Amino acid sequence: MVPSGLLKKMSRLLLIPGFLLAFFLLSAVAQATEDIALVAHPAVPVDNLSFVQARKILLGNHQYWSPDLRVTLLIRAPVAPERDIILEKFYQMSEPQFRQHWISKIFRAEATSGPKVVFSSDMALELLVLIPGSITFVRADEVPKGLKVIQIDGRLPGEPGYSLQ
Repeated sequence: MVPSGLLKKMSRLLLIPGFLLAFFLLSAVAQATEDIALVAHPAVPVDNLSFVQARKILLGNHQYWSPDLRVTLLIRAPVAPERDIILEKFYQMSEPQFRQHWISKIFRAEATSGPKVVFSSDMALELLVLIPGSITFVRADEVPKGLKVIQIDGRLPGEPGYSLQ
């Protein structure tokens, strides 16, 4: 017969690995849903971009998908976590550097306008449907069916090695 005090200690010790396993599994699921997806209007003629190509588009160095289809960048307002990830990973700039980049591009007539600022993911997705050639970034779990998620370096959100985790 096992003393009751020892049985309680053993049951507590057995619970710890279970809690740790649940924590790690939930963390992995949360990571996949926190990936940022590059989403495009269905008329955009690409399904996959290299990281370098995507960066050129975001920097305004590539302004047309085709001769008659202009790139329209929809980007979240400065308080959005998606914007912070994009500034860090793609632009490799701080917020003031980002603003200065676009002011300089417009001043030098290298671009007619900067990115369109949107205040929510819903707003970004609504405008994305309405503006041919538009592209935006939203959390992967917020992308509705029917919109085009662009692969980056052949990978989609949630896949190992995806750039925007």
